[in-house]
Amino acid sequence: MPLRRMILCALVVLAALPAGALAARAPWATMNICDSAANPDTAGVRGSMPGLAGAQLFMRFQLQLQRDDGGWRALVPADSGFIALGRARGRTARQAGHSFVLSPPPAGQVYTVRGLVTFEWRSKDGTVLRHTRRTTSGGHRSTAGADPAGFSAAECAISA
Repeated sequence: MPLRRMILCALVVLAALPAGALAARAPWATMNICDSAANPDTAGVRGSMPGLAGAQLFMRFQLQLQRDDGGWRALVPADSGFIALGRARGRTARQAGHSFVLSPPPAGQVYTVRGLVTFEWRSKDGTVLRHTRRTTSGGHRSTAGADPAGFSAAECAISA
């Protein structure tokens, strides 16, 4: 009976949280720029990661190109390397992004790309405490720097 009560209490607490409160604690990645008038031939990737008390936060942004068979492969050299975001303040989420300017495809062809973001939480001595990756997905509300404003997508199509 006590276990049932604990589970019920946990469900009540979770139900009382504002929508998106749990999702805000999970790392995510999105395409926030895609071959726009202001950013031609550009694919922008943005990520969000929760803090981990005392940890140094890092993100690495990469692009993947869709193959003819529908699979994905790394688009070299579209790799930002690890970017330091500073120390975490509790579990507050931190965001960052990186834009890649691509050579346009030949006339009549389209490049479909997606982002891959690697998230790392490191200790003061550089030891990796936690590591995860996310491919881009759409529908994220917090997309600072998006072009057009509010843009969030899983993939980006670059055309000539």
